[in-house]
Amino acid sequence: MNTLITNIGELTTNTGAGILDDAAVLIDDGRIAWVGAAADAPSVPGAEVVDAVGRAVIPGFVDSHSHLVFAGDRAAEFEARMAGQKYAAGGIRSTVAATRAATDEELRRRLRGFMDEMLAQGTTTVEIKSGYGLTVADEERLVRLAAEITTEVTFLGAHVVPAEYAERPDEYVDLVTGPMLDACAPYSRWIDVFCETGAFTVEQSRRVLEAGIARGLMPRVHASQLRPGGGVRLAVELDAASVDHGTYLTDDDVAALAASETVLTLLPGVEFSTRQPYPDARRLIDAGVTVALACDTNPGSSFTSSMPFCIAIAVRDMGMTPVEALWAATAGGARALRRDDIGMIAPGARADLVLLDAPSHVHLSYRPGVPLVTRVWKDGVSHGSHAR
Repeated sequence: MNTLITNIGELTTNTGAGILDDAAVLIDDGRIAWVGAAADAPSVPGAEVVDAVGRAVIPGFVDSHSHLVFAGDRAAEFEARMAGQKYAAGGIRSTVAATRAATDEELRRRLRGFMDEMLAQGTTTVEIKSGYGLTVADEERLVRLAAEITTEVTFLGAHVVPAEYAERPDEYVDLVTGPMLDACAPYSRWIDVFCETGAFTVEQSRRVLEAGIARGLMPRVHASQLRPGGGVRLAVELDAASVDHGTYLTDDDVAALAASETVLTLLPGVEFSTRQPYPDARRLIDAGVTVALACDTNPGSSFTSSMPFCIAIAVRDMGMTPVEALWAATAGGARALRRDDIGMIAPGARADLVLLDAPSHVHLSYRPGVPLVTRVWKDGVSHGSHAR
């Protein structure tokens, strides 16, 4: 079915056309068929016509970093941090225990609930990582369940060394790069590693990433979340699509990213939840680094699924302008996934769009916490209509 969205007050395209006023968009069979001035919109017999009533339309958000397949709760850990306890990577192990104990159906039901929650807030593409199983069987089922929801599945067996291998981390890397990779690669597009103190060294991370690359998976890296380290330069060296966190970056890290195709994905919800310093996005953008924004939805360090919330933080505390933050949460996320069919509104792109109950994208950060997403189209299919 065709859909014509017309009388759009402000249309953010993320293309050379920029931001259009008094615009219209034609959707045909799940793709964008036409974009332009509302006065020039084609007449399509039988098309559904949606009157935006002067409100803003933006591309669907592209969340390129999430950990949605898990069980359990870490609210007590959050409460302790708010009382002054420092964040440490070891808290992941408590989620591992709960996830191992959960059934497939329990994990599947919770995963679908998170996906519905994200779609209602305008997120139309989600990357999902494993990493809360850390056995061959449990990691396999996490990527298998994620693959029921998205093609953007990441094998993150190297999330943290599980308790049973605490004194034998290199043996665990052998497991990750051998039997675990064999089981998970068929369901995955990406290979990831947490290259950080308390998780995996640069040398161990290299082993994991190179093993994944040899199996046809593309690399992405968690790095420099807790302190500066060698993970950023390893990611650039291996042409990783994205290096994520980047809370602590040296000048050499920034220069290496600016000279590469690797996207730096910033995760504002983490700094909000852990009380670490916010990264200086202004420094990065001015240096020529390609920046994405993602929620990093997980039970320990960022239990939010709201991209509008992350945009508001990026504008308020990270030095981004509203249009830069929106680009990072849409087109930036698409680049972090090396996709050219999402994150923009242009002929041929997937028809992933969001109608805001606001006249401008600026309201995403101007009105933080307000549910401005009133209608979402995912692959041309409409989800919800809550106009006031």
